[in-house]
Amino acid sequence: MNESRAASATDFFRASRPIPHGLRARRILQDHPQVRGLFGRNLATFWITAGIVAFQVAMAWALKDSPWWMVIGAGILIGAYADHALWVIIHECTHNLIFRSPVANTLTGMLANFPIVVPSSVYFQRYHMKHHAYLGVYDQDADVPSHWEAKLVGNASWRKALWLLFYPVLQLTRPPRLKPRAPIDRWVVINFVVQVAFDVAVWMLIGPAALGYMFASFFFSIGGLPLGARWIQEHYAVFPGQETNDYYGWLNRIQLNIGYHNEHHDFPSVPWNRLPDLKTMAPEAYDSLRYHRSWATLGWRFVTDPTLSLYSRPVRKDRGDFRLAEELPEGVKGTGATPEFAAGPVTGPELPPEREESARP
Repeated sequence: MNESRAASATDFFRASRPIPHGLRARRILQDHPQVRGLFGRNLATFWITAGIVAFQVAMAWALKDSPWWMVIGAGILIGAYADHALWVIIHECTHNLIFRSPVANTLTGMLANFPIVVPSSVYFQRYHMKHHAYLGVYDQDADVPSHWEAKLVGNASWRKALWLLFYPVLQLTRPPRLKPRAPIDRWVVINFVVQVAFDVAVWMLIGPAALGYMFASFFFSIGGLPLGARWIQEHYAVFPGQETNDYYGWLNRIQLNIGYHNEHHDFPSVPWNRLPDLKTMAPEAYDSLRYHRSWATLGWRFVTDPTLSLYSRPVRKDRGDFRLAEELPEGVKGTGATPEFAAGPVTGPELPPEREESARP
């Protein structure tokens, strides 16, 4: 299927090749074995988490007697960026990149969840790992929009703008279509109970305006511009031939390098602070890829360009023989969360370059 077609079509692009990240990761490890030294954890992320949570609670307290326009404005202009960083930390916890103990990472994710208001850190863990393992598989990857969602939005600018704004709500409609659904286990229940207790405590001890600030921060940390454009940046086919895209703009400095998305999918066992080092170590793998410099510019282009829609992303029927290291049989040597089948020489068919254009955006 031609990836340059207009987005007025009624289906997603069909990926014509396997998930690229496993093979590229193995090539990099073969050419640059020192990359293994980047694998590990960053304990400092816990203290960053505690600091941001304390900041959000302090902001909520400072705004408890403020008018609603100021509460919502502060949520949009300040709190949204703090909460987006907390989402990145929940993402780090999902990959066990803070503590060695999965339980400690899960509890840190719940701590990061507090100012976000909606209990979601544990469920995010469940579905995000499937996003890595089944990238672009419609029935498995919650990052892929639902067919009804894409048809409803179409390529009309006003509908795409509303979709970006209400992304926090629309994203919640995707998990029911996935097979199998993530179970409601004790960790999901614990996440729900402690989060509701925190929300009630904020309402009772600080006031409704404080909880309103936190809700506005949550909502605009995911929806609207510029932060909502991250969902377009990561896997929409803005650059022909590229399935995953990077953002190398200044917001990475306060958003824990979340824009290094190819690097992360290639090596999810590398914590956020070492992703720029990974890019530097393997320039032949990453410098040839196109990237975005501005989430705001990308979001505006998505809204106004009639050739882009929710269908502008590749999907595949299944993941083939791609596996995360966590799924390898016992005794088969893997590399933490790195998506490779086993440590060793590169085998299998060569993948074509991810881009043909020589000019960067």
